[in-house]
Amino acid sequence: MDYLITTIVVIVIALIFFAILASIVRIVPQSRAYVIEWLGAFRTVWGVGVHFKVPIVERVAKNVSLKEQVVDFPPQPVITKDNVTMQIDTVIYFQITDPKLYTYGVENPMSAIENLTATTLRNIIGDLELDQSLTSRDHINAQMRSILDEATDSWGIKVNRVELKNIIPPRDIQESMEKQMRAERERREAILQAQGQKQSQILVAEGEKQSAILRADAAKQAAILQAEGSKQAKILEAEAEAEAILKVQQATADAIRLINEAAPGDGVIKIKALEAFTAAANGKATKIIIPSEIQGLAGLAAGAKTIFDTEDPKATITKTVPKQ
Repeated sequence: MDYLITTIVVIVIALIFFAILASIVRIVPQSRAYVIEWLGAFRTVWGVGVHFKVPIVERVAKNVSLKEQVVDFPPQPVITKDNVTMQIDTVIYFQITDPKLYTYGVENPMSAIENLTATTLRNIIGDLELDQSLTSRDHINAQMRSILDEATDSWGIKVNRVELKNIIPPRDIQESMEKQMRAERERREAILQAQGQKQSQILVAEGEKQSAILRADAAKQAAILQAEGSKQAKILEAEAEAEAILKVQQATADAIRLINEAAPGDGVIKIKALEAFTAAANGKATKIIIPSEIQGLAGLAAGAKTIFDTEDPKATITKTVPKQ
C-alpha cells in the first residue's frame, strides 16, 4: 500500500514537472516570431530556436507569421471622374517585417489595411475617367502599392504588390462596350477582307504580267529560232545550188577538155552544130538563125522541110551571112 502511494506521488510530481517544463520551454519554428511581454510590458521578440520562458511573469503576446501573405478584399464601389460607378476588388501581397510594430502599432491590422486600400482606391479612380480606369491597371497598381507601403511602415508591414482583380462597370456600360467592341471587330474584319482582296488582285495582276512576259519571250525565242532555221535552210540551199553549178561547170569543162584532147575534125563539128540546130528548132521558135557553116550540109533541106511542115508556117528562117 505504501509502495503504491509512493508510486502515484512520484508520477504526479513527474507530470507536474513536465507540465512546468513544457510551459517554460518554447520552440519557435521557421518563419515565425513570438512577441514576449514581461508583466504586461513588451520585453523582446523570439526568433527561430529554443527559448525558456519565466513562468507567471512572462507570456507570449502574439505569434506572428513572417511569410508573405495574400489578402483578397471584396469588391468596393468607386466613382470615376466622369461619374461612372464601378465595383473593383483588390488583392494585396504583404509581409510582416517588424513583429513588435505589427503587434502594438494598430488594432486589427487586416481591417486597417482593407479600409486603407478602399479609400486609396477611391482617391485614385476618382481622378481617372472610365476608359483610363480600364486601361491603366498597371498605373493604378503602382500608385496603390506606393501609398499603402508608405502608410503601413508604422505598422511593421511591407506591401509588396497590389493587383486589381476585377473591374466591373455598370450593366449599361458593359452593353455599350460590347457594342463598341463588336463594331471594332467588324471594322477590322472589313479592313482585313479589303486587304485580302487587294493582295489577291495584286497577285493575279502579277501572275498575268509574268505570264504575258513569258509568252512574249517564248514568241521571241520561237521567231529567233524560226529565222535561224530559215537562214540555215537558205544557206544550205545556196550552198547546194553553188555546188550543183560548180559540178555542171566542172562537167562542161571536162567535156571541153575531152573534146580538145580528141581533136575533132570539121565534119564532126558540123554534125554537132546540126544537132544543136535541131534542138533549137523544136517547134517553139518563130525565128531560126542558121549558121553559115551548116548551110551546105547534105540533108539540110530534108530537115528544114520536116520542121516547116510540122510547125507554124509564119515562122521564118534567117540566113546568116558568112563572115568575110
